[in-house]
Amino acid sequence: MTRRPLLIGNASGFYGDRSDALREMLTGGPLDVLTGDYLAELTMLILGRDRLKNPDLGYAKTFLRQLEEGLGLAHERGVRLVTNAGGLNPAGLADAVRALASKVGVPVSVAHVEGDDLTAREDGALTANAYLGGAGITACLRAGADVVVTGRVTDAALVSGPAAWWFDWAPEDHDRLAGAVVAGHVLECGTQATGGNYSFFTAHDVRRPGFPLAEISADGSAVITKHPGTGGVVSAGTVTAQLLYETQGVRYLGPDVTARLDTVRLTDDGPDRVRISGVRGEQPPPTLKVGVTRIGGWRNEVVFVLTGLDIEEKADLVRAQLAETLEGVADTAWTLARTDHEDADTEETASALLRLVVRDPSPDRVGRALTSAAVELALGSYPGFHVTTPPGPAQPYGVFASTSAPATQVPHTAVLPDGTHIPIPAAHSASPGEPAALPASPGEPPAPSAGPAEPAAHSASPAFEARGSGGGAPEGVGGAAPAGSGAEPRETVRAPLGALAGARSGDKGGDANVGVWAESAPAWHWLRDTLTVDRFRALLPETRGLTVHRHELPNLHALNFTVTGILGDGVASGHRFDPQAKALGEWLRARHLDIPVDLLPPAQRPVSAPQPAQGPAPAPEGTGP
Repeated sequence: MTRRPLLIGNASGFYGDRSDALREMLTGGPLDVLTGDYLAELTMLILGRDRLKNPDLGYAKTFLRQLEEGLGLAHERGVRLVTNAGGLNPAGLADAVRALASKVGVPVSVAHVEGDDLTAREDGALTANAYLGGAGITACLRAGADVVVTGRVTDAALVSGPAAWWFDWAPEDHDRLAGAVVAGHVLECGTQATGGNYSFFTAHDVRRPGFPLAEISADGSAVITKHPGTGGVVSAGTVTAQLLYETQGVRYLGPDVTARLDTVRLTDDGPDRVRISGVRGEQPPPTLKVGVTRIGGWRNEVVFVLTGLDIEEKADLVRAQLAETLEGVADTAWTLARTDHEDADTEETASALLRLVVRDPSPDRVGRALTSAAVELALGSYPGFHVTTPPGPAQPYGVFASTSAPATQVPHTAVLPDGTHIPIPAAHSASPGEPAALPASPGEPPAPSAGPAEPAAHSASPAFEARGSGGGAPEGVGGAAPAGSGAEPRETVRAPLGALAGARSGDKGGDANVGVWAESAPAWHWLRDTLTVDRFRALLPETRGLTVHRHELPNLHALNFTVTGILGDGVASGHRFDPQAKALGEWLRARHLDIPVDLLPPAQRPVSAPQPAQGPAPAPEGTGP
């Protein structure tokens, strides 16, 4: 007999998410399992520093505060809780949950998953953790655990592990597991699936989006939705945006299965309901990703405010006055943000910001020596001298890198409620190398092979170089039919890419990804043909000189770009204005190029442009058949 769908929700997308989400999800409607994702690369650095101060810490303390009320609610409703809030100390958090349960009088059984901590194997590392799969979570739930605490598992494992328990899937059920992994990826960032951080947010009320949940079926398909009455929206667009977030390539590699993102199909299943189906899975790779954090050195920052006239000259003066102080500093970055407006009617809008970021192995070079020199300029520099905040002491910064370890050499272990330790064997893995492309389903075109990486050597066109970095793509790019194509030229208009494309971007260590999608088939065909790697580089000049890869996801009407090294050594070390690349996609959407008029929404077409056909007029009464 086929078991009913698993109802699984999410109540946290990061360490610091809405504190009342756990209660909201437990009281808002039926659930079988509630997950919470608390870990990110920056979080591991934070928890690592916590552990240095107190070896008993290293977990997300906010989860315990949420449980003071949530543990009783979950017990009353029969909801299992699964979370990676254990961070660097899942055993410690499991003990703390047991102590809290005893204190509040809630009889729950608690299990945890360990074995991801490989810090001892990495010289000089603050943290080093393998990304485990969901099999340990499955074992804990099979043993009757009400609460399962993990360390560094993949975010999607918080969903695929419970799904494998619910339906009793085997490790070889690759398609089913892949479907659950894709659903887990949609849920993992919380309200990003329900209208948060969404390109087309103006079309919806997203002031307080509800958290998402998935109805996962026995075949691995799922419906993404949310509790009735909660805010935000679940649409093909919001789900697509999250599917593209922090992914690289068409194969989504994981410790339990490799999910083929180019096989994902989305269909409307009713208001605030989107069905995910067709996901194909392959064997997982033989290695696990290992995230390593280290203390990289010391950094400091000063932001000078330049107001009114002679902005460039004022900036040059400050640079010259601090040049001697900055001699010998390992890394110095000046950025002038021209936020000033001519003839401005407020002082703030008449001002630009000159930002200095310094990094060095020694705190002395970027500490008092720098801050004193900056403060001493107060009465002897440019007119109107002031800074946004007083300079502070140097602060340590962390760097993130990823490596790998053979899955068979990572001691993935489920610690059951009775204390029994169950070793979790590595999933049967594919041999090293790229797996073959999947055969097409009946009536479908063959799935595109990932193929070799696109060459890194790309340059912007001479026309763009002549225009500089301020003009978007060169005039004439994007709309006209290629010469000799036989197609009729299309009328174009200069407009931002975001007029017809959405985007979502994020970070993976020092790399960034930008997913871009169109909401109609004609717009997708234009986007696919127009937004090449060269054009991407032209639109985002900061990517020049960096390796950019482009991947097509036709079922989602989407392209996914990965930019190697744009974030340096990762979120905690970079001096980039947007250190996690969260707005890189929105910058791309704001860039202008020539877009065919017939693709634009009517409100954005020139007055003289042809408007869309309205269809035939209704026949007069009595004239029909």
